[in-house]
Amino acid sequence: MRWLVGWSSIAASFSAVGAGDPREDGSTVHPVGAQPLWGGPDPLWAVGDWRPDEIRVVTVPAPGGAPATRLAVLGCCGAGDEQLRVGLLAARGGALRHLTAWPGSYTAVVQTGRRTTVVGDLAGARPVFHTPWAGGTAYATAALPLADLVEAQLDIGHLAALLACPESPEALGDGTPYEGVKRVPPGHALILREGSREITGYEAVASLAVAAPQADPVSAVEGVRDALVEAVRARLTAPRHAPQTLPPDPGPVPGMGPADRRAARGAPVPGIGADLSGGSASATLALLAAGLPGLPGTVLGHGTGAGERLLAVTFNDLATQGREDELERARVIAADPRLHHVVVAAGEEALPYASLESGPLTDEPAPSLVVAERHRRRLAAGSADHFVGHGARQVLDAHPARLADLLMDRRRRHLLRPVAALAKAEGPSAHSLFVPLSVYRAARKLARTSYRTGLETAAGLLPDANRHAPGLDTPADASLAALAWSRPGPAARWLTGEALAEVSVRLQGAAVRPAPVQRPGEARARAALARHATDQRILEQAAEIRSQRLHAPFLDNQVVRAARALPESLRVQPGARPAILRRVLAGAGIHDLPPGWGAPSQATTDAAGRLGLRTALPELIALFDAPLLADAGLIEARVVRKALRAAAEGEPLPLDGLADLASTELWLRRLVTRRGTCWTGTAAQRLRAVAGGVAPARRTLQS
Repeated sequence: MRWLVGWSSIAASFSAVGAGDPREDGSTVHPVGAQPLWGGPDPLWAVGDWRPDEIRVVTVPAPGGAPATRLAVLGCCGAGDEQLRVGLLAARGGALRHLTAWPGSYTAVVQTGRRTTVVGDLAGARPVFHTPWAGGTAYATAALPLADLVEAQLDIGHLAALLACPESPEALGDGTPYEGVKRVPPGHALILREGSREITGYEAVASLAVAAPQADPVSAVEGVRDALVEAVRARLTAPRHAPQTLPPDPGPVPGMGPADRRAARGAPVPGIGADLSGGSASATLALLAAGLPGLPGTVLGHGTGAGERLLAVTFNDLATQGREDELERARVIAADPRLHHVVVAAGEEALPYASLESGPLTDEPAPSLVVAERHRRRLAAGSADHFVGHGARQVLDAHPARLADLLMDRRRRHLLRPVAALAKAEGPSAHSLFVPLSVYRAARKLARTSYRTGLETAAGLLPDANRHAPGLDTPADASLAALAWSRPGPAARWLTGEALAEVSVRLQGAAVRPAPVQRPGEARARAALARHATDQRILEQAAEIRSQRLHAPFLDNQVVRAARALPESLRVQPGARPAILRRVLAGAGIHDLPPGWGAPSQATTDAAGRLGLRTALPELIALFDAPLLADAGLIEARVVRKALRAAAEGEPLPLDGLADLASTELWLRRLVTRRGTCWTGTAAQRLRAVAGGVAPARRTLQS
């Protein structure tokens, strides 16, 4: 786990540069294992196994003996030194957007005198957190270290909102699972001046009164292509790192090759690799990384390196059926001589919910905790720098609520193809005949519903979510439910009435606050992207392989920004994401793709989740025998155990909701059994307040 941390204090100076904040007993506060980037009254540290090239600090001297202006960029950034200096000078004048326009995924921190600016990303994959501390403000790119610093209690209300409305920023607010630790929204920056804090956005705000000019589809797709190519190029041109293999190679083992022995030791392969699932997103990144032209030192200007082939990893789930077509597409793509194909086969030991007792403590709870072992087995066979296609669906696909945006712009004819596709997905039935009319009515209703009215309606319906929850939704039902400003999450049906009532109060409070200048489809799409980016960040922590870096270019700033420029009429069409990526590859000179490329694979994912739940049912029942979520008053253990057994027997229940409950309970247990702290020089030797945050007595709401 890697993070940066610093603070802005009121004191003018400290006697020791970089000594941290002095305590009454003369000791100072330091992050454990930290690398100081600069000191003074507003210090900054990098903590964790950062590579040398992932930390870049640029300093511009100020005339007249004034404090120098400094910029720290942490992560993979494709900007050159001169570009960093230009960006620093622009940020000194207040133009923060310049710091977010470089290829890669990184966090930028600017210090100008006593003013410190920390810039978050657009998707939310690299968030910024802050909390009041020692008369000033401490900030970090992880919430847990700040909770350690201030000994924060658990925020049970935030956990309830996270389970009830995971994709509603109005319910989640700027909170975290720790009281007092706040999150900077995506697309915003945190500005600190001698302890005071300000949060400001750096993206242009569109008008609701006048429709934005529609970009040309051809030029918009070209923008996505250029952004993806630059994102991949930024990773390929970065210095290579050999993985640190601590356990020695045991030598020849019958039935195991060198790659198998390396994966068993938990060490990645040196070089560049990528997922190759046969889907459109991972295949696009693998093909771009393997054949990106113009890299220095490569044969004929192609490939990942001189004589180097890209390692393409395909996961073969032997426990489930139905992925034969996807595996065959992966084999056809991997026939490219620039790819070295490795198939990782696994059975029941790699199903969801496997090995729940193992795994590290992550910064926050996320649904990816229950599938961490599944991903870890695949990534162990990967490379030191490994591309993953996560985020492509949320970045390129159109959220169903964007149909309302089209109606607001009077583009009704663009609704014909998506509603016809939903009717076709319903199959030949009487119900499918009414799907187009139902979807059109719901989209028109959302387009005419104000932000405040939509939230008040959702707040009124939320307390009954556990009594009138439907079964599994068909594609049309799911789209109809998504045509709203806010809707309950899949786990809301199992929350207690008290927990749902508290989340309803949060929504009612958000309804009376100033409304965001966003259309319903745009707002819902950004919320879904932020939710997925958070899950991706937690997955990287939960399935972390030593010396390995996961790269998700679809979540980079420049890719997200280019995708937002795509016309909504192009995004809402069926099969839009594979079509866009096919044109991206064609623009990069890649035309030969296997038949069926881009076909959806959600059915096999659901089958694996149900089989994993059935296989791990005894462990899950034991997990909810005396759950901490029940002690906090969020669930009733008996109800959840009954739902687990019913889902294992095949009853149509939303598996995503059960995964949310299991991952949150698992995270709570890892948190309360944790010992130690992220800091030295503090009185607390462990996070005492967290253990007391979940009281044995049920939590009740005050009227």
